[in-house]
Amino acid sequence: MDNRDNPWVVWCVSDAKPGHENQTRGLVEALADLVPVDDHWLPALPRGRALRCWLGRRFPAGATLPDPDLVIGAGSATHLTLFAARRARGGRSVVLMKPGLPRRLFDLCVIPEHDGVPPSSRVLVTCGVLNRIRPSTGKDPYKGLILIGGPSKHHRWDDTSILVQVREITAETRIHWTVATSRRTPVSMLAELRDYQTGNITVVPWQETGPDWLPRQLADAFRVWISEDSVSMVYEALTSGAHCGLLEVPPRHPHRHDRVRRGLQKLIDTSLIVTFSQWELTGRLGEIWDGPSEAQRVARWMVETWGMSRHG
Repeated sequence: MDNRDNPWVVWCVSDAKPGHENQTRGLVEALADLVPVDDHWLPALPRGRALRCWLGRRFPAGATLPDPDLVIGAGSATHLTLFAARRARGGRSVVLMKPGLPRRLFDLCVIPEHDGVPPSSRVLVTCGVLNRIRPSTGKDPYKGLILIGGPSKHHRWDDTSILVQVREITAETRIHWTVATSRRTPVSMLAELRDYQTGNITVVPWQETGPDWLPRQLADAFRVWISEDSVSMVYEALTSGAHCGLLEVPPRHPHRHDRVRRGLQKLIDTSLIVTFSQWELTGRLGEIWDGPSEAQRVARWMVETWGMSRHG
């Protein structure tokens, strides 16, 4: 493992999408637990400008920065900028999520298992997308968290159905429940939740949360329920070491098993998460994820595999 004082210089290419940035930050923070890291964030260039930079072997956006050891990007809009930066200044290229371009063009592809790509010397397969959450041992058995999403391209939404599930879950009055909404949560759903708010329930609209709010909540919550449409939060809750349940949200296409649904089904089949219907029958939530976070696992692979030859 590389323990030198000289930091790993990491250029992070961002498309400004919070979900993609969250993945990159999770990996960079996990890497910083193992080696000194000097990270720099760069916006993804427009396609035409990125292509011109690649052709000209120049990258003005990084002119004042030290040469990178790693150039990391999540999301297809980052790929050309990532290539241009690497061609001009060197370093290894790391792409998060399945790329639309041939995988051999990248030094490392970090791809969720549900995408069906086999592991190889250039592909690390992960359980879900990377995130910033770390496993926590300081759980409060009397603290619960409910994360509410909203309608999406894969799921319809029914305020009444969700409220019925929330009411049954929060009937355990010994537990203080924090119920948080998201950008997709209908205004009508928030109003229903506020009307139902009681002594052991606190409703927190998404506008009152910041980037570090969810990690803090997940560090403490012993049990976490997530609406089925909020897949990334399912993996974040599992990573935190909580017992997890799934609020049931009807799919738009019940007979279509897309890749994301297949990933959730595997978690259900392995008892890492239970559906509301299963919980009603057994009263038990999912088992605790007892390994390192996927971001930590990927970071360790990078340090142990590349080590002293990190420039490529």
